Formats: sequence, structure tokens, C-alpha cells
Amino acid sequence: MAIKRVWRGWTTPENAARYQSVLLGEVIPGIEAKAIPGFLGIEVLREDRAEDSEFSTVMTFRSLRDVKAFQGEDYARCYVPDAARAVLDKWDETSRHYTVVETLTYDR
Repeated sequence: MAIKRVWRGWTTPENAARYQSVLLGEVIPGIEAKAIPGFLGIEVLREDRAEDSEFSTVMTFRSLRDVKAFQGEDYARCYVPDAARAVLDKWDETSRHYTVVETLTYDR
């Protein structure tokens, strides 16, 4: 059983490439450097619209205990470093946590 930690942030279309660069070049490497036990990976999703660009991150952990090793007892609070805050317009103050019930993959 795994836990998916889902978070969203929004920026202007003009700042989308800059935020993506900060996310991929600073934020995620900073998370990886923490060597969090049970941290299995992260997915980055992006949706561009006329009015904004929305980014979602989906972090995968082995257990809720491992999420707490990353974020502490108040594990739902968001993790948005200053470099990301400087480029984002708004963001979720808390992350959502889902238990993975089933994973199906297909190679067709």
C-alpha cells in the first residue's frame, strides 16, 4: 500500500516556464537531497490555460509515517520553498493524501 500526496499551484502563463524550471531544478532536487525514508518518487503535471498555468505534484510514499518524516506531524501542510513562492500566484495551503488501492499499467 502506498500514499499519494497531491498538491497544486498556479502561476501566470508568462511565469510558467520559470516556475517549471524552479520546480525541476531546485525544489525537487531539494526534496531528493533530504533522503526521506519511503519517498518513492514524484510526478509533475502541468495544464496551460489562457488565464493561468496550473501545476500539480503527486509524490509517492510507502506509508503515512514516511509522509510525516518529510513534513512532520502536521503532514497536510504545504511545502512551498521561497523560490517557488516568488513565482507562484497562489497555491494549495494543504496537500491531499490518498491511499493507493490498485495500480494497473498497460504496455500495448
